[in-house]
Amino acid sequence: MRIKKPRHASLDEVKISREDDGAVIEFADPTISTTRFKIGRQVRHMSDQAILNMFNDTIFAMDQLAAAYENVVIEIPPGQPQIEYSERCDQWVPRGDLLRCFIEDGGPDGEVTVYIDDQELSLREFGRLLLTHAGWGMRMAFVPDDLVEEEPEVEVRVPHDGER
Repeated sequence: MRIKKPRHASLDEVKISREDDGAVIEFADPTISTTRFKIGRQVRHMSDQAILNMFNDTIFAMDQLAAAYENVVIEIPPGQPQIEYSERCDQWVPRGDLLRCFIEDGGPDGEVTVYIDDQELSLREFGRLLLTHAGWGMRMAFVPDDLVEEEPEVEVRVPHDGER
């Protein structure tokens, strides 16, 4: 079962614990996901209510963005950087909504590596990049490496025996 996204909450619905630079917000309802909420070191001096108010404001802002969302995917033009390194987040982040990438097995012990533009990302780094869209959905299309800049034709059907 997929766990539900966090929602606006009151203090009697959550348990709040602190970490070095944030808080863990755990819902009493086990079907709602626990959130690691990054705030900064000031979390040490904040009350549970202040943390929850900040969390609820974030949920409200996310809900407002979702309500205004138009289903238009932005693809960065070929030759332009698709990702950029964010010093603030200390990780790679996408510049658009679609990534053209290449899958290799060149990591330690054949671990998957992902190339976006000329940047090699470990599976961990790629996972962190994906976290920038946590709570969203994703569609992946696997195509030959020389066709990543083309939009593939999509057939919705069950594959035949032996067909991938």
